[in-house]
Amino acid sequence: MPAPEPSTPVPAEVSLGSLNGSPAPSVVTVTVAPPAPPAPAAPSTHAFVRELQELVDRYDKEGVTLGALLERTESRGYYLLLILIALPFVTPIPLPGFSIPFGAAIALIGVRLILGHKTWLPRYVLEWEISPGLLAKVVRGTGRTFKAVQVVLKPRLAFMQDWVAFRRIAAVIITVCGLLMVLPLPLPFSNSLPAWTVLFFAIGALERDGLFFIIGAIAFGVTIAFFTFLAVGGVEAVEKLRQLWWTSG
Repeated sequence: MPAPEPSTPVPAEVSLGSLNGSPAPSVVTVTVAPPAPPAPAAPSTHAFVRELQELVDRYDKEGVTLGALLERTESRGYYLLLILIALPFVTPIPLPGFSIPFGAAIALIGVRLILGHKTWLPRYVLEWEISPGLLAKVVRGTGRTFKAVQVVLKPRLAFMQDWVAFRRIAAVIITVCGLLMVLPLPLPFSNSLPAWTVLFFAIGALERDGLFFIIGAIAFGVTIAFFTFLAVGGVEAVEKLRQLWWTSG
């Protein structure tokens, strides 16, 4: 809604008679100031951010298993759990040993989403634990990013979140990203690119924002380009090593 235009002061004329009761032409002009416009309302916090903060506050001092998180987030389906799992990996610094089990969990969730099955994970996956304070540290580290996300996040292009075809496409991409996170690559961005892709799709699904489906698809394209570059470079490096070995032999 457009902001109201500022009002201009309204002059009011008041006629005063003379002191002896005879009519007097004295006129006093009084300027009446308009009421101050109401202060703009503070931007509202999206539901997934509030729920995320509640979980962080609850498990800040103690570790939490994926099973406990799944139980707490079941009403929101898999997507809030996906956000919680992907958050620790959004920094460029990779966590190869840590990303293997949680990347596998993301891939399993993606498969369940492809099949349209209800929330379920194997028992051994549910027993994986997130160390105390890790979620709080990650959420604090990504606070500015979440503020920026909330500014642009709103329900739009809802057909990208409602149509089964789009949901299946998102689920396939989430599965692939989970498998990429399983790769033990100690290289910058090897975890963060697929993790951000998962976050975009999960946030968009929770808030029914189709724009985040598009952003997630773009992020997935960047992720595939990055891993393709690594694969091509790795093949070339192996070939050069093989040639050097045969030459030295």
